[in-house]
Amino acid sequence: MAVLPLAVIAYLMVVRYWPATRAMPVAWLSAVVVGFVGWGMTPAWVAAATINGFITAANILWIVFGAILLLYSLKRTGAFDAINAGFASISEDRRVQVVLLVFLMGSFIEAAAGFGTPAAVVGPLLVGLGFPPLAAVVVALTGNLMAITFGAVGTPLIIGLIDVFETANVATPGGAPVPEWVATIGVWAATFHVVVGVFLPFIGVAMMTRFFGEERSVRPALEVLPLTLFAWASFAVPYWLTAYLIGPVFPGLIGAMVGLAVTVGALKAGFFHPDEEWDFAPRSVWPDHWVGDIEPGESSDRDGAIAADGGFVADSSGQSAAMPLWKAWTPYALLALLLVITRVVDPVTEFLTSNLVFVWSDILGTGLENDFALLYLPGAVFVFVHFVTIPLQGMSGGEIRDAWVETAEKVAPAVVALLFAVGTVQIMIQSGEAASTESMLRVLSNATANAAGGIYPLFAPFVGAFGAFLAGSNTVSDILFGTFQYNVAENLGVSRTIVVASQAVGGAIGNLIAVHNVVAALAVVGLVGEEGRVIRYELIPLAYYGLMTGALTLLFVYVLFPGTF
Repeated sequence: MAVLPLAVIAYLMVVRYWPATRAMPVAWLSAVVVGFVGWGMTPAWVAAATINGFITAANILWIVFGAILLLYSLKRTGAFDAINAGFASISEDRRVQVVLLVFLMGSFIEAAAGFGTPAAVVGPLLVGLGFPPLAAVVVALTGNLMAITFGAVGTPLIIGLIDVFETANVATPGGAPVPEWVATIGVWAATFHVVVGVFLPFIGVAMMTRFFGEERSVRPALEVLPLTLFAWASFAVPYWLTAYLIGPVFPGLIGAMVGLAVTVGALKAGFFHPDEEWDFAPRSVWPDHWVGDIEPGESSDRDGAIAADGGFVADSSGQSAAMPLWKAWTPYALLALLLVITRVVDPVTEFLTSNLVFVWSDILGTGLENDFALLYLPGAVFVFVHFVTIPLQGMSGGEIRDAWVETAEKVAPAVVALLFAVGTVQIMIQSGEAASTESMLRVLSNATANAAGGIYPLFAPFVGAFGAFLAGSNTVSDILFGTFQYNVAENLGVSRTIVVASQAVGGAIGNLIAVHNVVAALAVVGLVGEEGRVIRYELIPLAYYGLMTGALTLLFVYVLFPGTF
């Protein structure tokens, strides 16, 4: 009975191709039935668990709303076009552009906005530079895996693990606070990424040259291997140090910013440029399925299109859409600064966490408690920077309206899916408390541990990937399976910290094939209908990353670090 809600999700979304907005309410209903019939949950407990999940989902949605609002504001003002042109001016070699835009810029956007936005932003930028739209989507989906685990300013770990573990009352090493322990999980997850991700930029380039190059070979990718390794190191070192020294909020953001600065500086100094520029075959020989409604060299935005040579073309008013790079980057620089201040400066943190915090204590008499900190959640910082951007970049009333409308359209489908996904998981978690017995997730973890035995850690990242594939979100994957992975590790007597870290990495891997991410990325380049083809391509990096992470998990828990909590 415990597996029924997850089986419903898998059947409806994988077999029947239902969207999460339809599948998740049905999964919630199945969890309600199982809770009543199998666990004897009272209506009050079911309602309280659901409300608790809805409050957690509201926290996520506030962050998503703010992040996407800022993103669409910058697209409307032409800031992203300016950033794109800045990258194009560094090199016209497509391989170099993939390293800069997909791996580094994509990681920055993931760390700042998360929730599937990098591919939806980077894809059109690549098409604007002249990439075939199908190639743009395939490479855009691959490049930001290392940042996804930490998502939008740490959301997957903060919302997906800390909030869930606190409500599940799990044991921590030495009784440490849950946030402190989850920060340690973040360090282990960053360690997995640093080791496995050493070839991530290269894989993106290799997939482009192998599947979309005139030679259909990985040999052109080998010519930029030194650049891909340098970009990885430039990102990985500050990324890991940030996870270790500061916590799960800033690894992707700081890693991407430092990586961009160092790699661009090296390229401008004349290092790592390939001997000959590589480009796609002439447009006339491209297969029809490579291009949809938007021709390469055109922007998918209404204003400020980018010409194929990386220069600006006139907008609808005939005016140049050019914007100085400093002005284009200022909102994100301000965002990073404010996020650091609000998390590090104690008086500021105390003010934000003690004002406009809406708390529901003892929900329906069950003892459950949750809150919504309007000002402290990163969504407030995103919205504040949006309002700063209006005068800074001269947004018109129409541009402001368009940004809000597009944000609402983007977020609306996620509302129902997130509310019921988190509500479902909370019913599964709280079923044990309601019945004074083992919860649904504990029953599942016992059965899984018994079936897989000691080799289970090999599959831990694939469980996380499955969750992200189903829900389209690393955060929701952590919510769905974080406690599950913890319980399996506990049953096997291996490190809970390392196995949950493997789950956090797996949630990032699953974004490669998450259906709604793929659909969104294809939609913005005018190529809807090629989802199956894209997913088949993405199975290659997924297999590499999943198997390597699983093998490392086995090595860590049994050989190198067997005594870790």
